[in-house]
Amino acid sequence: MANILIVEARFYDHLNDLLLAGARAAIEAAGHTHETITVPGALEVPGAIALAAESYDAFVALGVVIRGETYHFEIVAGESARGIMALTMDGLAIGNGILTTENEAQALTRARPDEKDKGGEAAKAALAMLALRTRFG
Repeated sequence: MANILIVEARFYDHLNDLLLAGARAAIEAAGHTHETITVPGALEVPGAIALAAESYDAFVALGVVIRGETYHFEIVAGESARGIMALTMDGLAIGNGILTTENEAQALTRARPDEKDKGGEAAKAALAMLALRTRFG
């Protein structure tokens, strides 16, 4: 049984609740345990994972970044993904469930467990990467 850390950038509570529900359900259905921590925003997610790297078997990154009127969207979306990818390349098992959308309607469709279930998909990705790490040592 693996212990999974869910790291969520809790900026849009109602959307994060949906992502969390999907992630928790997928982890529990696979027979694993989980804990959840909250960070201020998507840019802080990779840093939190790096700090907890030795304490958990795998990680699920959750959050929502909705395009606004400024370039900030591109920075947050790109740099959070880059940071997560760098940690993955270092051997951490991470599922990236940080949504980057044009609007709230897109985010709702992707976050709802009964629709695209991106929280659940991110948890499944983390577990798949953990299985690969175990296989290849």
